[in-house]
Amino acid sequence: MLSITLPNGDVREYPDGSRAYDIALSISEGLARNALSASLDGNTVELMAPLEHGGALKMYTWESPEGKQAFWHSSAHVLAQALTQLYPGIHLTIGPAIENGFYYDVDFRGAIPSDKDFPAIEAKMIELARLKAEFKMRSVSKSEALEVYKDNPFKTELIENLEDGSITFCDHGDFTDLCRGGHLPDTGWIKAVKVMNIAGAYWRGDEKRPQLSRVYAISFPKKALLDEYLTLLEEAKKRDHRRLGKELELFAFSQRVGQGLPLWLPKGTALRERLEQFLRTAQKKAGYLPVITPHIGSKELYETSGHYAKYGKDSFQPIGTPEEGEEYLLKPMNCPHHCEIYKTKPRSYKDLPLRLSEFGTVYRYEMSGELHGLTRVRGFTQDDAHLFCTNDQLLDEFKKVIELVLYIFKTLDFTEFKSQVSIRDPEKPEKYIGSTENWDKAESAIVQAAQEMGLPYVIETGEAAFYGPKLDFMVRDALGRSWQLGTIQVDYNLPERFELEYKGSDNQMHRPVMIHRAPFGSMERFVAVLLEHCGGNFPLWLTPEQVVVLPVSEKSIDYAREVSQLLENSDIRALIDERNEKTGRKIRDAEVSKVPFMLIVGELEAQNRSVSVRRHGHGDLGSMSIDEFAQLVQRAVREELGVE
Repeated sequence: MLSITLPNGDVREYPDGSRAYDIALSISEGLARNALSASLDGNTVELMAPLEHGGALKMYTWESPEGKQAFWHSSAHVLAQALTQLYPGIHLTIGPAIENGFYYDVDFRGAIPSDKDFPAIEAKMIELARLKAEFKMRSVSKSEALEVYKDNPFKTELIENLEDGSITFCDHGDFTDLCRGGHLPDTGWIKAVKVMNIAGAYWRGDEKRPQLSRVYAISFPKKALLDEYLTLLEEAKKRDHRRLGKELELFAFSQRVGQGLPLWLPKGTALRERLEQFLRTAQKKAGYLPVITPHIGSKELYETSGHYAKYGKDSFQPIGTPEEGEEYLLKPMNCPHHCEIYKTKPRSYKDLPLRLSEFGTVYRYEMSGELHGLTRVRGFTQDDAHLFCTNDQLLDEFKKVIELVLYIFKTLDFTEFKSQVSIRDPEKPEKYIGSTENWDKAESAIVQAAQEMGLPYVIETGEAAFYGPKLDFMVRDALGRSWQLGTIQVDYNLPERFELEYKGSDNQMHRPVMIHRAPFGSMERFVAVLLEHCGGNFPLWLTPEQVVVLPVSEKSIDYAREVSQLLENSDIRALIDERNEKTGRKIRDAEVSKVPFMLIVGELEAQNRSVSVRRHGHGDLGSMSIDEFAQLVQRAVREELGVE
């Protein structure tokens, strides 16, 4: 008999040879009908294969990430099968599931398909899926696997790196692929497919190795879900921060300046400065001390911190000076500079916690193919801070940082998010530095802080940095996409490397604990995500221009200027559209520019000392006095910022 522990803690006995599907059926027909995959003791198992032993069993449906992973992994097999039938003689390599869909890297050994060929690939995939072929795993010897793929150098390389006895194939229909497992019961689940695009990709991600064609696709168990996804993609195109950034005149790029180095235009600069001031105000209340450090540092500084070993090879190369042997680096991180600020004078336990903050610009050389608008750049500004505290202060300081992150998310309407606690792998202690005692305390503090703050979180074993555990925030935007925004890390490494000390109450010298935190992550990436999240309709307190005054004729321009000045006196950002255009055209242009309020003024408004108000996306709000309108805007801003 198999002893199976269900997710609710119940333990049930099942006959030897039972499948995960059989157990799902014993729970409910609905679960069996919707189950896509399963895991036993955290390891993926085939839903339709006999279980080899008992343990903790979990079932996954389409509603879970694991269920989608199995669906898209299985779909990648069907894509590979379709491609081999449509393009005989190709070499398959690898085809994993990704966050949205899957891909397969292929050496087509000839003409590469274009978007004109996508419908034929999709049709072939659906044709194969309708055969309802079961996915069946089988073990093979290394010699047998090498014989099967003797003409495929890519699969051969993968097999050469595997241990004999650990190699498995997956069969469905007349197709076989090297695979570790994790599939749907059969191909019939796949009802709708869309090939998204084909891009170049180097084998194993190495630009010195052969270039392959990466075929991206996505699949669904219902056509309606595919239609919904494609509609979402169209909306995402409208919200693309690169498009909106250009339309709203926020930022630009120049080949002469250099790839991945954004230029902030006046409106974008105003937006960014307002974000920075928002965080500076919150940090000041929380006891942070602002500092400024150089854009470069000596190579020795980053050798001490370990960043040169980590980033040096793939980053901007050292800058030589006229001095023999003197070299500098563009700053890849702010933390080494902050460690040196800590060391500028002796520290006592009475000085801690010390919270140093900086909007510091750093530089990392991203490959040109990886650059993407503001989300992947070579020069970016982090809303960085480093907190130096005692072990006893760690929990409270961590909770205060979480409070700050939650305040930012709430103010900017990021209401859906998850947290990930990344801890060490206890089976691989050699990967980490620091004492077990300190690691236990740090991990416990992060988990306890997350629990006490009511954070939804998952624990990922083995995902910690080598110097300490961390808490990452994954935010879901208005289109349901997930972004990592903000991170909090506990670090015992840099205090050790820089020999940071403080005198304790026992008059002995101790090492402080260092907390790294960046709620925005980087100003560039955060603005990009925020821009797509709100579709360019920024919160009223943040938007570069809150009001545009639209005079209906030249006779009304003087009054329009007076209105604008009165609003500016009330700290309301206003501009005047003095163009010789019809009022309807001015309104349309203001709508496109996403200015929150339009004030239409003519002779009647001038006589009544009033304004005719339109709200972007809402239409007319009627006529009101200038004071009434100013109070309306100020009240809305206070509500957004949570100010009484």
